[in-house]
Amino acid sequence: MEKEVKIGILGLGVVGTGVAKILLEQGNLLTERTGVQFRLQIAVDLDWERERGLNFEGVITTTDFNELVTDPEIDIIVETIGGVEPAFSLVMRALAAGKHVVTANKALIAIKGKELLEQAQEYGVELLFEASVGGGIPIIKSLKEGLVGNKILSIYGIVNGTSNYILTRMHQEELGFAEALQEAQAKGFAEADPTLDVGGGDAAHKLTILASLASGGFVDFNAIPAEGIAELTTLDINFAKSFGYVIKLLAICRFNGKKIDLRVHPTLVPKEHLLAAVNNELNAIFVTGNYVGDTMFYGPGAGQLPTASAIISDIADLSRDFPRRKKGLQQPINPEKNVALFSLDEISNRYYLRLFTLDQPGILSKISGVFGKYGISISSMVQLETHGEKNYVPIVLLTHEAPEKAMFKALSEIKEFDFVRPDILRLRLFK
Repeated sequence: MEKEVKIGILGLGVVGTGVAKILLEQGNLLTERTGVQFRLQIAVDLDWERERGLNFEGVITTTDFNELVTDPEIDIIVETIGGVEPAFSLVMRALAAGKHVVTANKALIAIKGKELLEQAQEYGVELLFEASVGGGIPIIKSLKEGLVGNKILSIYGIVNGTSNYILTRMHQEELGFAEALQEAQAKGFAEADPTLDVGGGDAAHKLTILASLASGGFVDFNAIPAEGIAELTTLDINFAKSFGYVIKLLAICRFNGKKIDLRVHPTLVPKEHLLAAVNNELNAIFVTGNYVGDTMFYGPGAGQLPTASAIISDIADLSRDFPRRKKGLQQPINPEKNVALFSLDEISNRYYLRLFTLDQPGILSKISGVFGKYGISISSMVQLETHGEKNYVPIVLLTHEAPEKAMFKALSEIKEFDFVRPDILRLRLFK
């Protein structure tokens, strides 16, 4: 007779409903593959008037979280309400009650993961979060298990489907940012308030989790610099193409000695690189290990059923050996281990620069003089004819590698020229 594992779901929104759907409709397949009978016992949500297209007969449906936490038969609680609060308080209580927790909540793990992992260790239970990064892509399990014999050298991730969809439309159809965003919202790929996605915050949440797994200690989310894509124009897209690049919003993790270089920003990726071909709402994570070499994980980065699929994989993983799990396992992230990060001032990059200047003689020499003053070497320069914007013309530069600190000082000085518009765009090149 198969053992039975009883599950409760906290939050029956899009993802929570997807988890319920798989548990209720794929039970026989799950049992056949795991030797475990999964039973959805309790579902908690504040709104039971909304139609979800599922038959909850035999499932306790309630608005009371306490009913879920205090039920001694519940083995695993799935948290799918999202956000930091009240999710954090509720998950802390669930862990203290001796329940394993599975979540898709990247903001919760990135911001409160240290406290949650400490709580899990104290009460001998586990907190799993495969679905928090990359939707249905098994990247977390791969870092924990498949690549466990490797020292991770670098991770480059396209981990936000909204930004990737917008950039794809800007590249393929030459749409402006606002037009591409509007299309993404109409198709359900962008929220009504897209700030977290297009501003880089969502990708930074996911980078926090990936870097913590790769380093074995918990990374401070607030220390990760993040830049978004809202300032990009079709002019920049076309210049990138002409130089042989595609612009992608990348989450970057690079190990160098005992420190990690972590950042999120739009990046010029060579068109022949695998990441350059990842389009629309899809995600991809390019991981380099010291023994395995280059690997890439690719697939749907969000959506009801891909995300629910990842949650189910955590449930199945937890359920295979409950006696051992109850004693608590070694966590892949040690919440007590400090992780040292490089500051931007310590990093060097190649740069793409786009600036608008008045159409006057001698301007290029003055700008070049400032770059020379700070030891920044220009590899390419293009100046277009008058752009029709009050006699301003666009100038685009590619530089050789230079320190971030020097670039910041040079651009600050160039912005003081009265013939330069202040809206200088600086992007980094992939390396």
